[in-house]
Amino acid sequence: MFKRQVQSIGDLVMRNMRQQGLETPLLQKRLVESWPAVAGEAISRYTTDVAIRNQTLYVRLRVPALRADLNMRRQEFVKRLNENVGAQVIADIRFC
Repeated sequence: MFKRQVQSIGDLVMRNMRQQGLETPLLQKRLVESWPAVAGEAISRYTTDVAIRNQTLYVRLRVPALRADLNMRRQEFVKRLNENVGAQVIADIRFC
């Protein structure tokens, strides 16, 4: 009798996406979409735009006073966002 190499569908899909170069864009999209949940309703209410460039998350804010407070907590946000996605997607956050 022979042994079968049983793999989960999720593993097969992720391996296929990695081979086609689609894994990173998918993780980046998940991270951007998770910003409101990680930041919370009060902060996300003042967020106008979120984008990733060169492993840096750029968050545009409507209230400049909020920028100083969030700059002090940016490493916490980096850690929580990466944990939420399950991979090291960003290394820094810039609040604009």
